[in-house]
Amino acid sequence: MSEDPYAVLGVKREATQDEIRKTYRELAKKLHPDLNPGDRQAEEKFKQVAAAYDLLGDAEKRARFDRGEIDAAGQERPRERYYRDFHGPGAEQHSYSTEGGFADFMESGDILRNIFGRGGETRIRLRGQDALYRLPVEFLEALNGATKRITLPDGGTLDVVIPAGTRDKQVLRLRGKGGVGLGGGPPGDALVEIEVEPHKFFARKGDDIHLELPISLPEAVLGAKLDVPTPTGPVRMTVPKGANTGTVLRLRGKGARRSDKSHGDEYVTLKIVLPQQVDSELEEFARRWPAGQNQNPRRHLEV
Repeated sequence: MSEDPYAVLGVKREATQDEIRKTYRELAKKLHPDLNPGDRQAEEKFKQVAAAYDLLGDAEKRARFDRGEIDAAGQERPRERYYRDFHGPGAEQHSYSTEGGFADFMESGDILRNIFGRGGETRIRLRGQDALYRLPVEFLEALNGATKRITLPDGGTLDVVIPAGTRDKQVLRLRGKGGVGLGGGPPGDALVEIEVEPHKFFARKGDDIHLELPISLPEAVLGAKLDVPTPTGPVRMTVPKGANTGTVLRLRGKGARRSDKSHGDEYVTLKIVLPQQVDSELEEFARRWPAGQNQNPRRHLEV
């Protein structure tokens, strides 16, 4: 049994035709499937609202419903019939038998225009639902670019091109790779959220790459030329004499690729690391080194 059309629209029985028309327009725009992709409940409610307005939006049909001559579905209620009831020039023309019957709510650019066809038929043509996937990607794959493959629920596969410089949580849109459209509507898109896995020694901050580089005591004191890892391979870098833990050196253009095809930088933070086994010669040197004995590296912590 169909619901009471007044209750479906949420209007009182004494509401005017203008009030009914206004309420319907508001509900139709709110519940339209194009504005609620994938929401089956909203789609069903939209159909109920459209059916209710088809009845109450026509003053004559509304009056017949109020008198009990037709039901909420617009069907004739059983009544006593006579021969003269079947004699006449023909059935009354339906007020919504042409597209013009909907002119009271179809304005230029109105989103409802494309759901009504000619001949009074409702032509629901819906875009397919978007499909969301999460794709784990290695740190260097996201930084340098790669092609990954997703296995779909139906057993099919989808190749995803990871652009160089892709960020963690970035969503890639693959147009037309989502759900099938309804009524000849276009397919939805595949939305692929990238999950960049952490790297064992690289870290990304914005478009820059950061690396902590261990160096030995002689390399820090005397300086050195070292091969330093970068996302695209090792490069030669000069460690200046007297370098200390916390010294930051920059490698230009060795960071992540930007949308304008430029690159961020790589920042290398030096960290002096002593041998795990300190020999007697180093101990003796530390005891006899005057500058080391007189140094107070915690002076800045004094209150």
